[in-house]
Amino acid sequence: MLELTRRLLAAAEGGEPVVLASILESGDSALLPGARLLVERTGARMGSLGDSRLDDLAAAYAAAAFPRHTAETVYLGPDGLTDRSIRGATAVYIEVVESKPVFLVVGAGHIGRALAKLADFLDFYVVVLDDREDFASTERLPEADEVLCEDFEPALERYPIDASTSIVLVTRGHKQDELSLRKCVGRGAGYLGMIGSKRRTGAVLQHLRDEGFDQAALDLVHTPIGLDIGAETPEEIAISIMAEVIMMRRGGTGAPMYHR
Repeated sequence: MLELTRRLLAAAEGGEPVVLASILESGDSALLPGARLLVERTGARMGSLGDSRLDDLAAAYAAAAFPRHTAETVYLGPDGLTDRSIRGATAVYIEVVESKPVFLVVGAGHIGRALAKLADFLDFYVVVLDDREDFASTERLPEADEVLCEDFEPALERYPIDASTSIVLVTRGHKQDELSLRKCVGRGAGYLGMIGSKRRTGAVLQHLRDEGFDQAALDLVHTPIGLDIGAETPEEIAISIMAEVIMMRRGGTGAPMYHR
């Protein structure tokens, strides 16, 4: 299992993500809790859960787990996913092993500061960018892994962006938001959101549309930003934004979960 452990460490340190499936509770006395199967994006496997049929089921589930960054327990029976109440069901923990997702906060005002605190709590790799020395400082933003004090456009142009990057534009004004958006849109971020009213953000998107930016890329910008929870304070607004980021990252719906 040394090779499997090394591959997991490589994924956690920034290499290509993998899915790890581990038996928690066995529905078959021949299976051992703790048995592990590693599945690559390509479908290649390493290790085993102790049963080829179960390996096939876990590997099939892994394909859909990558885009949802899954970390959950599933129950597998002879025909696939089932309920824990079914006799013989095996509890398997499925987890995408990957490096910390990046949360890039553009703007270090009150909302940006609250976002940095919350994103750190949620175990993101937090980066905060602002062009004001009084705002972009490690003393003011101790939760951030990186604090960048630079002009928005060149800093964003250089910053690496991919599907594991969430970007939130919460600068001090619509001009700075618009300049920043130009450098982020269409670069494949997992989440890109811009704060502001419908009128203001609609005007910004129209400017970019008039300049020839791809409509499909503009449609992916979340604005107005966040979920509608009636947020008023910077902290509440940060929660509404982070809730939307998590919803998009995990494939949620944002609908209430209570049932009567």
